[in-house]
This record gives sequence, structure tokens and C-alpha cells, in this order.
Amino acid sequence: MYRFSNSVIGCLNLLTLLASVPIIGGGLWMSKSSATCESSLQTPLLVLGFVVLLVSLAGFVGACFNVAWALWLYLLVMLLLIGTLLGLTAFGFAVTAGGGGVQVPGRPYHEYRLDDYTGWLRRRITERQYWKAAMACVVGSKTCAKIALWTPLDYLQRDLSPIQSGCCKPPTSCTYGAGEVVMAQDEDCYRWNNAANVLCYACDSCKAGVLEQVRRDWHKLSVLNVVVLIFLISIYSIGCCAFRNARRAESEYPYEENRMSKIRPRWDYFWWRWLRDRREQLY
Repeated sequence: MYRFSNSVIGCLNLLTLLASVPIIGGGLWMSKSSATCESSLQTPLLVLGFVVLLVSLAGFVGACFNVAWALWLYLLVMLLLIGTLLGLTAFGFAVTAGGGGVQVPGRPYHEYRLDDYTGWLRRRITERQYWKAAMACVVGSKTCAKIALWTPLDYLQRDLSPIQSGCCKPPTSCTYGAGEVVMAQDEDCYRWNNAANVLCYACDSCKAGVLEQVRRDWHKLSVLNVVVLIFLISIYSIGCCAFRNARRAESEYPYEENRMSKIRPRWDYFWWRWLRDRREQLY
């Protein structure tokens, strides 16, 4: 059992060391591809990949070769990672509260409004730089082209993604006559245009659709973070045992220092021995 924790932490860190390679590769690939919607994630992916690589390397070396300082560094960085991930997970659950859209009567899809989302998400989506990048992603993905040939019957029977619902069509409540709005309606009704490069990309419903997609992805990531947190805390506990083993291996006496100079029998030892000898003589 003395080296059990060291073996476990070594094997687990070898696996995470290998897993960091595709993470770094994905970040480098994204940095060279401007057409992907995930291009904004390249920096976090690269940072995460290199941190996992270095931490796993320190844990592997420290556990397998009983290097106490490497395990100490490993445990310190692991503690910081756990704290950071815990904060991000709590923030993610708080930010993704609300939303979900409103079911359109008689239709299988939902429509979305900006007011249903948290203030932080609304401020984020209205930033010009962020919305410009998000809009380029939506247009580049050709999401609206997938429903360009839909008939009115398709809209009654088929579901839409949040981006398709908000960016690729006007709100269902809009009423048009000869291509013009016939009465005072939602502002998005006036922003809609049949041109393929316009559609409802300037609508608030499009921003809400993008936020809903972000909210869903972020919520899934937060749930995954909870699982990762449990895994990291378990690894951290095993790492503490491996660190203690490494400290013992560096000392002269692995299982505490032996300070005993001589054996001193108990006060009644000689009395007990005399009684035993007497019984043997009698019987």
C-alpha cells in the first residue's frame, strides 16, 4: 500500500499528459483557421493545453520518482485549477439562468427575446466587436440557407434551432401585405428583409437566438465542469498521499524517525517471569 497512491497518480497523470496533446493541436489549428466559429476559443484552448501538459508532467515525475518538490508544485497548481474551475462553474450557472424561449402557438419551435436573459449576457451581445464576430460566424455557417426552401407547411411541422428562429425569419407575430408591414408591430418586423445577406440579422431576436445557443452550450459545459471538479478533487487527494510518500522516501526512516535507543521492559516484567517459572517447577 506504500506505493499504491504513487502508482495511481502516475498512471492518471500519464493519461492527462497524452490528452493535452490534442488540446494544444486543436488550439493551433484554430489559430490558423479564420473560418471557424470557435476561433475565439483558440487562446483559452492553448493555455488550458499547456497548463495540463506541465501539471501532468510534474505529477508524473513526482509520483514515479518520488520527487517531493515536483509533487509540491503539482499540488499547488492543482489547487489553483480547482479554485478557478469552481469559480467559473458557479459563474456559468449564474449567467445561464433564465432564457429558454417562448413556445409559438401551433408551431414546434420557440422564439426568443433579449429581456429573458441576464444583464451580463445582454451587455456582452450588444458590444459591437463581439456582435460583429458572432454575426460573421452565423453568416459563415450558412444556417439560414438550410431552411431557405422551406414551405409554410414545413414551419408548421419542423423545429428550428435558436439561431434559425431568431435570424432567418421574422417574428411569427409579424403581418405583411405586399411585402410591407401593415400595422404597428414589433420593431424586428421592420428590420426583416428577404435579401439573403440581410434577413433578420439586425433583429433583436437574432441576438436573442445567438444568446440562447451560447446559454445552452455554456450550461452543458458547466455540468461537465462539475464532473471534472469531482475528478480533480479525487486526484488531488491521491496526490497528497503520493506527496507524503515522497517525503518519507527522502528521509532516513521512511516510516517516521526511529528514536528508540534501547528496550525497557515494563515494571512488572520480572515479577511475571518469576511467577511463570514457579508454576513450571510445581507442575
